[in-house]
Amino acid sequence: MPALLDFETVPELFRGIVAWYRGENRAALRYKDRISRTWVDISWEKLEERVHDMAGFLRQEGVEKGTRVAILSENRPEWAVTDMATQLLGAVNVSLYTSLPADQAAWILQDSGASVFVVSTSIQQRKAEKIFGECSDLRRVVSMSADSKGKSSDRETEYVLSWDKAMQIGRQYRDALAEQPGTTLIEDVTPDDLSALIYTSGTTGRPKGVMLTHRNFCSNANAVLGLLPITANDHHLSFLPLSHALERTGGYLVAMACGATVSYAESIDALGRNLPEVSPTILLSVPRVFERLYHAIQKSVEEGSAIQKKVFAWAVATGNKAAERRRKKKGVGPLLGLQCMLAHRLVFSKLHKKLGGKLQLAFSGGAALPGEIGMFFQAAGIPVIEGYGLTETAPGLSFNPVDAPRYGTVGHIIPGTTVGIRDLDSNHIIGQLSGDEYPSGLTTGAGEIVARGPNVMKGYWNNPEATREAIDTDGWYHTGDVGRFEDGYLVITDRIKHMIVSAGGKNIYPGPIEDTFKTTPFIDQIVVLGEGREFLAALVAPNRDFIETYADDHGLATGESTPLISHEKVLGLFDRAFREYSRTAAAHEKIRAFRLLDEPFSVENGLLTPTLKPRRSRIEAHYAALIADMYEKWRR
Repeated sequence: MPALLDFETVPELFRGIVAWYRGENRAALRYKDRISRTWVDISWEKLEERVHDMAGFLRQEGVEKGTRVAILSENRPEWAVTDMATQLLGAVNVSLYTSLPADQAAWILQDSGASVFVVSTSIQQRKAEKIFGECSDLRRVVSMSADSKGKSSDRETEYVLSWDKAMQIGRQYRDALAEQPGTTLIEDVTPDDLSALIYTSGTTGRPKGVMLTHRNFCSNANAVLGLLPITANDHHLSFLPLSHALERTGGYLVAMACGATVSYAESIDALGRNLPEVSPTILLSVPRVFERLYHAIQKSVEEGSAIQKKVFAWAVATGNKAAERRRKKKGVGPLLGLQCMLAHRLVFSKLHKKLGGKLQLAFSGGAALPGEIGMFFQAAGIPVIEGYGLTETAPGLSFNPVDAPRYGTVGHIIPGTTVGIRDLDSNHIIGQLSGDEYPSGLTTGAGEIVARGPNVMKGYWNNPEATREAIDTDGWYHTGDVGRFEDGYLVITDRIKHMIVSAGGKNIYPGPIEDTFKTTPFIDQIVVLGEGREFLAALVAPNRDFIETYADDHGLATGESTPLISHEKVLGLFDRAFREYSRTAAAHEKIRAFRLLDEPFSVENGLLTPTLKPRRSRIEAHYAALIADMYEKWRR
């Protein structure tokens, strides 16, 4: 690994890694050409050239230190080129999710005061054209799909440029500056300068612009690099949005810092096709992807013979035994080693093949990973390391040690950061742990998770009131999450704002209840309800593949007037699952009613965030009539 673990700014990181690999013709980035349908490599030298061309264009457009440059694009090389050019100029990246409607994109552009807007597809270009006149600071749109010089507006003509034209202008401007003594494109960037504004995808109200500095990102990346076995020989398949802090730090800066190759997936939907094409060694994901893989495997097992089920159970038990011995720093031994090889050949090789065949390590963040799923992948020889953080912490606060993960927790606090547990009643810190205090056996009661360290944001853009609410006078950032320490490992309960207060005054966190059902093969998604009501209920998106197979196996006949999810035998499956759960649950946490939904929650229908988390308030509003009917019928 290059000795670059002390970089303090993103430009310092980029210049150092390019200098390290200059002349080696190593692939820095890869993408799939839309015409030839082949994967194309971009070397570190070629990437540097493109970054400098874009920096020349941006400088020609008046971009300098502190200027905001907005990007509305899927993961692709042009995103990295635009971002790094922005960083070299000391400007600020404002990344937008591609799923944002035009009016929300306009609000972010106005609030941030972005002067240049770089967009990807023709769909995103149309958004830019629609809102250009509303954004008073916006002077230029660069479109990766534009095939002409641009359009015209009431305020300015030809404000849209194609990507190729922008790069051509930038190259000329850069060359002209190079001929003038004492001139340079690069600004003097300091660790405390702003690097990015990341707007939170809040479910209520306007999103807040999180101000993240070079110190925030680089301290977090350095801490992670000191703990993970990632090298220049690794290959990452990037598919989580680069506009999110998780992928931006982990899949972009960390991968770059160790010289790993990054391939950009065509889309999230194409992930299953791209994995075997790319054969990554590391993967950064959200639990939803691992849950879907797990459910597909469980479905395959259920459809198998009795012998196949026994072989599968034996393979998982063998993998778990080997993983436990490794966790305790004990050798696997020749006999268990042979059994693991046989388990891989008979059972786990198919999973490895789906993931490309070379995956050594996977990381999960953004939401809770069910412990059962984490343990299964570990047994299969693919450790899934779960971590925790927020946009406001750039984003990492903790993750599990690779050699001793404890599933059901989010691991140890990262070096340089301190995390405390604040009692919700007294507001006192009842326990705190620094990332430099391991090993530690600290155990505490539950409370709000608070954090401080070099990775904590500078504040919210144009919102000092929200900043004061988030960061107290002692420097603690209040995460809004509830958790506790358990033998030095951090355990997350749920978001404070997700807490349900029942009609009987009981405080209930829905997250752990929902996690109970994430390994149920016929449940794809679930949201638990009950705020101000007599009991808990659930909205469930069924696993369609499982239900259709179940219907075929049991000869269930349905018609247009009786959809499959309304069939009494299908409903009986779910009813038994909820009754089984409620049998041992506390009285106020029993689920007494449920409804199956015709369609899953998705980003497209606005019921999932871009990072695939349920938008609870929108879900409740969207299904208000169904929820009211469910409670009313139960009362009868």
